[in-house]
Amino acid sequence: MPVFPELPSATDLARAVTTGDATPRALLQDALARIEAARDLNAVVSLNDGAAAQADAVAARVAAGERLPLAGVPVLVKDNINVTGTPTTCGSRILQGYVSPYDATAAARLTAAGAVVVGKANMDEFAMGSSTESSAYGPTLNPWDPARVPGGSSGGSAVAVAADLTPVSLGSDTGGSVRQPAALTGVYGLKPTYGRVSRYGLVAYASSLDQIGPFARTAADLALVMNVIAGHDPRDATSLNAPPQFAPGTADDLRGLRVGVIRESLDGNTAGVTAALNATLDALRGAGAQVSEVSLPTLRHAIATYYLIAMPEASSNLARFDGMVYGPRAAAGDVTQSMTLTREQGFGREVQRRIMLGTYALSSGYYDAYYSKAMRVRRLIADDFTRAYLDVDVLVTPTSPFPAFRRGEKTGDPLAMYAADVDTVAVNLAGLPGLSVPAGMETVDGVALPVGVQFIAPALQDERLVRLAGGLEAVGAVQVARPAR
Repeated sequence: MPVFPELPSATDLARAVTTGDATPRALLQDALARIEAARDLNAVVSLNDGAAAQADAVAARVAAGERLPLAGVPVLVKDNINVTGTPTTCGSRILQGYVSPYDATAAARLTAAGAVVVGKANMDEFAMGSSTESSAYGPTLNPWDPARVPGGSSGGSAVAVAADLTPVSLGSDTGGSVRQPAALTGVYGLKPTYGRVSRYGLVAYASSLDQIGPFARTAADLALVMNVIAGHDPRDATSLNAPPQFAPGTADDLRGLRVGVIRESLDGNTAGVTAALNATLDALRGAGAQVSEVSLPTLRHAIATYYLIAMPEASSNLARFDGMVYGPRAAAGDVTQSMTLTREQGFGREVQRRIMLGTYALSSGYYDAYYSKAMRVRRLIADDFTRAYLDVDVLVTPTSPFPAFRRGEKTGDPLAMYAADVDTVAVNLAGLPGLSVPAGMETVDGVALPVGVQFIAPALQDERLVRLAGGLEAVGAVQVARPAR
């Protein structure tokens, strides 16, 4: 793979286009060259044929004096976010050949702000996974060690930023699918408050949990993207009327900040993860923050609760994919056989597993025992967070209890794969914002691998997380490195 110069931040690229020091076409060509050179990582599954026209339109708008916050910035989006004229397959054979006729709101807001959507990033099939190994396009590789996974399900979007293909990207987070791959690849990953970013045009996995969120290398870029994509959308009934006011913080934002370390997240972590967490806490104390331990007892039920909610919602949402409207249709003797065969051939094993478990949990006689009970526990978990925020401003945990694991290591053990999200799923259950911050490295088998620390804020306090990230950058506590390739 050719070695390209370090990619500037989205903030710097937009400034260069605005001042005439760069052109949108040149930035697009550079992004395409980087993507082509990094094909072995399998992070990008399709390119946007309309990207050149987008770049030319941005150039014309800038020449006319229009101020665009993302002028000419190349962006990759996850393959479950609709972009007009591009394939949207969710990493699945069942949507092979489907081309989106419309833009997701998040994608439309990016292009309205001057960004150029270069293409689609690889993902676990229908966002079901924690390793980006279940994609019909094959696994995405971690640029720090190609023998290891980048996390998931937004692994392609994380690798796009970690490997310097684009300065920012979009993923979706249902139970950690932005934050966990951000930690395993060494970049920022933000899961916003539920409803803060419109879900219109995001192919649903679990509707009460899904959220679109950005990957970036700097707090300034997180703020830049969130100011563009967040905000009320009348086409999404769950969208919140909370105008974005994001800005990167300073060291002053850490002074007096009350940080609660979740006690239940301290066991079962590798030595490198524990060291990174402790170093981050020391940096916070040194900057004047108040650090204490808090307990959220119901978190021990979070994984079970999450899957008993996510799988039934997935079963319902994926019922529409039967070959009658979307994607290929299997030939059979009658409609019922065709639908059955289409789903059998089109869905991968993990998706089939979750559909079956979700259907079982919703079936007569089991709904109250499983799904209904899980919804009640979800409320208890949210109440635990609410009580914790009476005493602290933000909560902190490791993002993942371990760094990137080897490809194939957990694919034969679904429960081990699900446990990779032990620190992240509760955030989605409670609808809270969470941010993974690159916090250090752990050497495994002679290879240095990134680890992340997760900060969780009260609902609608997403801006607090981005200011905190800027403050950690100011005191040198964020370790955004680049893999050597």
